Amino acid sequence: MKNYKLINKAKKGDKNAFTQLIEAEKTKLYRTAFLYTKNKDDSLDIVQETIYKALISIKNLKEPTYFSSWLMRILINKSLDFIKKRKKVVSIDFEIDVSTPSREANIVDRLELFTAIDHLNERYKTLIILKYYQDKTLKQIAKILDLPEGTVKSNLHRAIQELRILLKEDCVNE
Repeated sequence: MKNYKLINKAKKGDKNAFTQLIEAEKTKLYRTAFLYTKNKDDSLDIVQETIYKALISIKNLKEPTYFSSWLMRILINKSLDFIKKRKKVVSIDFEIDVSTPSREANIVDRLELFTAIDHLNERYKTLIILKYYQDKTLKQIAKILDLPEGTVKSNLHRAIQELRILLKEDCVNE
Protein backbone atom coordinates (compact mmCIF):
# COMPACT_ATOMS: atom_id res chain seq x y z
CA MET A 1 0.00 0.00 0.00
CA LYS A 2 1.60 3.22 -1.19
CA ASN A 3 -0.03 5.49 1.43
CA TYR A 4 1.09 3.21 4.24
CA LYS A 5 4.71 3.63 3.18
CA LEU A 6 4.26 7.40 2.84
CA ILE A 7 2.69 7.61 6.29
CA ASN A 8 5.56 5.71 7.86
CA LYS A 9 8.07 7.95 6.08
CA ALA A 10 6.18 11.03 7.25
CA LYS A 11 6.15 9.71 10.81
CA LYS A 12 9.95 9.48 10.60
CA GLY A 13 10.17 13.15 9.56
CA ASP A 14 10.09 12.93 5.74
CA LYS A 15 8.43 16.23 4.78
CA ASN A 16 8.07 15.22 1.11
CA ALA A 17 6.06 12.16 2.13
CA PHE A 18 3.90 14.33 4.39
CA THR A 19 3.33 16.79 1.54
CA GLN A 20 2.21 13.98 -0.77
CA LEU A 21 -0.25 12.74 1.86
CA ILE A 22 -1.69 16.22 2.37
CA GLU A 23 -1.91 16.76 -1.38
CA ALA A 24 -4.24 13.75 -1.59
CA GLU A 25 -6.44 15.08 1.24
CA LYS A 26 -6.45 18.84 0.66
CA THR A 27 -9.68 19.14 -1.34
CA LYS A 28 -11.61 17.06 1.17
CA LEU A 29 -10.17 19.15 4.02
CA TYR A 30 -11.09 22.44 2.37
CA ARG A 31 -14.64 21.36 1.52
CA THR A 32 -15.24 20.19 5.07
CA ALA A 33 -13.87 23.41 6.57
CA PHE A 34 -16.02 25.43 4.17
CA LEU A 35 -19.14 23.57 5.31
CA TYR A 36 -18.39 24.81 8.81
CA THR A 37 -17.38 28.41 8.02
CA LYS A 38 -19.04 29.27 4.68
CA ASN A 39 -16.06 31.51 4.04
CA LYS A 40 -13.10 30.87 1.71
CA ASP A 41 -10.45 32.63 3.77
CA ASP A 42 -11.53 31.17 7.10
CA SER A 43 -11.65 27.71 5.54
CA LEU A 44 -8.14 28.09 4.18
CA ASP A 45 -6.93 29.23 7.61
CA ILE A 46 -8.49 26.19 9.26
CA VAL A 47 -6.93 23.86 6.70
CA GLN A 48 -3.56 25.52 7.22
CA GLU A 49 -3.85 25.13 11.01
CA THR A 50 -4.90 21.50 10.54
CA ILE A 51 -1.91 20.74 8.34
CA TYR A 52 0.47 22.41 10.79
CA LYS A 53 -1.00 20.49 13.74
CA ALA A 54 -0.78 17.24 11.75
CA LEU A 55 2.83 17.95 10.77
CA ILE A 56 3.99 18.54 14.33
CA SER A 57 2.06 15.60 15.75
CA ILE A 58 2.25 12.93 13.03
CA LYS A 59 4.93 11.08 14.98
CA ASN A 60 2.21 10.41 17.60
CA LEU A 61 -0.12 8.75 15.07
CA LYS A 62 -0.50 5.23 16.42
CA GLU A 63 -2.22 3.48 13.52
CA PRO A 64 -1.10 4.58 10.04
CA THR A 65 -4.18 3.07 8.38
CA TYR A 66 -6.29 5.73 10.14
CA PHE A 67 -4.30 8.70 8.83
CA SER A 68 -7.25 10.13 6.91
CA SER A 69 -9.61 9.79 9.88
CA TRP A 70 -6.99 11.25 12.22
CA LEU A 71 -6.48 14.23 9.91
CA MET A 72 -10.25 14.78 9.57
CA ARG A 73 -10.63 14.73 13.34
CA ILE A 74 -7.99 17.45 13.67
CA LEU A 75 -9.84 19.51 11.04
CA ILE A 76 -13.20 19.09 12.77
CA ASN A 77 -11.72 20.14 16.09
CA LYS A 78 -10.07 23.18 14.48
CA SER A 79 -13.38 24.08 12.77
CA LEU A 80 -15.36 23.79 15.99
CA ASP A 81 -12.74 25.85 17.84
CA PHE A 82 -13.01 28.51 15.15
CA ILE A 83 -16.81 28.63 15.46
CA LYS A 84 -16.61 28.88 19.25
CA LYS A 85 -14.10 31.74 19.01
CA ARG A 86 -16.11 33.67 16.49
CA LYS A 87 -19.62 33.01 17.88
CA LYS A 88 -21.13 34.98 15.06
CA VAL A 89 -23.45 34.36 12.19
CA VAL A 90 -21.36 33.42 9.18
CA SER A 91 -22.30 34.71 5.80
CA ILE A 92 -22.27 32.59 2.71
CA ASP A 93 -19.48 34.11 0.65
CA PHE A 94 -19.22 32.43 -2.73
CA GLU A 95 -20.09 33.37 -6.25
CA ILE A 96 -23.29 32.05 -7.79
CA ASP A 97 -23.68 31.83 -11.54
CA VAL A 98 -27.39 31.66 -12.23
CA SER A 99 -27.88 30.99 -15.91
CA THR A 100 -31.14 29.00 -15.95
CA PRO A 101 -34.22 28.88 -13.70
CA SER A 102 -33.62 25.20 -12.84
CA ARG A 103 -30.08 26.02 -11.76
CA GLU A 104 -31.43 28.89 -9.65
CA ALA A 105 -33.89 26.57 -7.90
CA ASN A 106 -31.08 24.09 -7.22
CA ILE A 107 -28.91 26.84 -5.73
CA VAL A 108 -31.75 28.08 -3.52
CA ASP A 109 -32.34 24.52 -2.28
CA ARG A 110 -28.64 24.10 -1.51
CA LEU A 111 -28.50 27.43 0.33
CA GLU A 112 -31.55 26.43 2.40
CA LEU A 113 -29.85 23.14 3.23
CA PHE A 114 -26.59 24.91 4.23
CA THR A 115 -28.60 27.28 6.43
CA ALA A 116 -30.50 24.40 8.04
CA ILE A 117 -27.23 22.51 8.68
CA ASP A 118 -25.83 25.66 10.34
CA HIS A 119 -28.74 25.63 12.79
CA LEU A 120 -27.95 22.11 14.00
CA ASN A 121 -25.94 21.64 17.17
CA GLU A 122 -22.23 20.95 16.63
CA ARG A 123 -22.45 17.17 17.05
CA TYR A 124 -25.32 16.79 14.57
CA LYS A 125 -23.67 19.17 12.11
CA THR A 126 -20.45 17.15 12.24
CA LEU A 127 -22.32 13.88 11.69
CA ILE A 128 -24.19 15.26 8.65
CA ILE A 129 -20.98 16.63 7.13
CA LEU A 130 -19.05 13.39 7.63
CA LYS A 131 -21.85 11.15 6.37
CA TYR A 132 -23.24 13.10 3.44
CA TYR A 133 -20.44 15.41 2.35
CA GLN A 134 -17.48 13.13 3.09
CA ASP A 135 -19.28 9.82 2.32
CA LYS A 136 -17.96 8.23 5.51
CA THR A 137 -19.48 5.02 6.81
CA LEU A 138 -20.97 4.82 10.31
CA LYS A 139 -17.94 2.80 11.39
CA GLN A 140 -15.54 5.45 10.03
CA ILE A 141 -17.50 8.25 11.70
CA ALA A 142 -17.45 6.36 14.99
CA LYS A 143 -13.66 6.05 14.70
CA ILE A 144 -13.16 9.72 13.80
CA LEU A 145 -15.36 10.96 16.66
CA ASP A 146 -14.35 8.24 19.11
CA LEU A 147 -17.98 7.24 19.72
CA PRO A 148 -19.78 3.88 19.71
CA GLU A 149 -21.25 3.05 16.32
CA GLY A 150 -24.75 2.79 17.82
CA THR A 151 -24.47 6.31 19.22
CA VAL A 152 -23.41 7.61 15.81
CA LYS A 153 -26.37 5.87 14.15
CA SER A 154 -28.96 7.19 16.62
CA ASN A 155 -27.49 10.71 16.61
CA LEU A 156 -27.40 10.74 12.82
CA HIS A 157 -31.07 9.70 12.76
CA ARG A 158 -31.91 12.57 15.15
CA ALA A 159 -29.86 15.00 13.06
CA ILE A 160 -31.76 14.04 9.91
CA GLN A 161 -35.09 14.44 11.73
CA GLU A 162 -34.05 17.87 12.98
CA LEU A 163 -32.93 18.88 9.48
CA ARG A 164 -36.30 17.84 8.06
CA ILE A 165 -38.08 19.96 10.67
CA LEU A 166 -35.85 22.96 9.94
CA LEU A 167 -36.36 22.62 6.19
CA LYS A 168 -40.16 22.33 6.61
CA GLU A 169 -40.16 25.47 8.77
CA ASP A 170 -38.28 27.33 6.02
CA CYS A 171 -40.90 26.25 3.48
CA VAL A 172 -43.77 27.34 5.77
CA ASN A 173 -42.16 30.71 6.51
CA GLU A 174 -41.85 31.67 2.82
